[in-house]
Amino acid sequence: MSKLWVLMFTAFVDMVGSLIIIPLLPFYAEHLGANGFELTIIVASFSAAQLLSAPLWGRVSDKYGRRPALIAGLIASVISYIIFAYADSIWLLLASRLVQGAGGGTTGVIQAYVADSVEPKNRARGLGWLSAATNLGVMLGPVIGSGTTLLGTHAPGLIAAGLGALNVMFVWFFLTESYGVAARAKARVRQSVRSAVLRVVRAPREASSRLICIYALAIGGFYGITALLTLFLNDRFHVTEQTIGFFFVYMGGLNVLFRLALLGRVVDRLGEARTSRLGTMLLASGLFLIPFTRPVPLPGLLSMLELGLATALIPLGTTLTFPSVTAMLSQVVADDERGLYLGLQQTYGGISRVVYPPLAGLAWDHLGIPFPFWMSAVIVAGTLIIGRGLKGYARDEVAEVERAAEREAGKEAVVGE
Repeated sequence: MSKLWVLMFTAFVDMVGSLIIIPLLPFYAEHLGANGFELTIIVASFSAAQLLSAPLWGRVSDKYGRRPALIAGLIASVISYIIFAYADSIWLLLASRLVQGAGGGTTGVIQAYVADSVEPKNRARGLGWLSAATNLGVMLGPVIGSGTTLLGTHAPGLIAAGLGALNVMFVWFFLTESYGVAARAKARVRQSVRSAVLRVVRAPREASSRLICIYALAIGGFYGITALLTLFLNDRFHVTEQTIGFFFVYMGGLNVLFRLALLGRVVDRLGEARTSRLGTMLLASGLFLIPFTRPVPLPGLLSMLELGLATALIPLGTTLTFPSVTAMLSQVVADDERGLYLGLQQTYGGISRVVYPPLAGLAWDHLGIPFPFWMSAVIVAGTLIIGRGLKGYARDEVAEVERAAEREAGKEAVVGE
């Protein structure tokens, strides 16, 4: 488990550096004269670069090892922060996001590292802990970023770059390779990235394709309402720029708590397949119920409690769904293609995050406030149909088969005596 702790720390520091930059990006873009369209292009460029680079990084990690791929991605992030620190034009700001997005494509590599390093029965728990570490970074990064602006306009980027450089050194000295030489040799004669990308579409009934589809649709439905949730809180509960931070601290805190304290226990009892289905139902329920929350005339605490319970279903649902789906995906693909397919998962998830939010925004504008939440709930719930029959690929079923084999072997031993 020592590698897992190193990976958790690496992911935490990387996310802190990223979140130092992200909240300040709109202000820097505005200072450089960017209009609304140019700002959205700069913001979207990160996701575009990430979804294009993710399967490439995954294949590189399959061929040459997880450690060099991860170090290269972290170095790309350091370069992007330095560009951000000294960006004096919109084009340089765009370049910094493209470079960071390309480096950020190593998310699948880190997940593959966890899958390599943790035995199958603990993969969902390990991936949940990794996600908890990134959520801690999401909570801490903006606070640091706001404080560093007092040191000058270059300070946030340079401090993020400094953290990134320390992270590279930490990985260099403390993280050992998790991926065997034999598996790397096999990966060099495996299918190309292009054929793997197309296989997800051409072979939709394969377990790997279905799991990637479940992840992509669910993550799209979840991210589709992230920005709209802020507008909903402002419209319905009069939450402002000064108070919205408390709500996201609440959501982030629940994410960390559920991933550290709850996910492993639920997976141990139900297995990955049932856990993911339970998470899907909870996530869909939270999305569906949010529009029904509203202030009440009498104690305001009651309405906030109602909102708090409904929104708590979202981090609870994502906690149980995404690590379980990723853990199953890591088990249904060959070891020498694990990095590639976890990268593909990030790519298709990125496409969903780019395509669906504008559709949800149109529903908000033209159909009314509840509809984007209900649309997302239907999309997430629909993944239950795609996931039918996947239980056989999850740890609970595999473990039962192994136990049956052990019992049979025990009987033969007794007969032999």
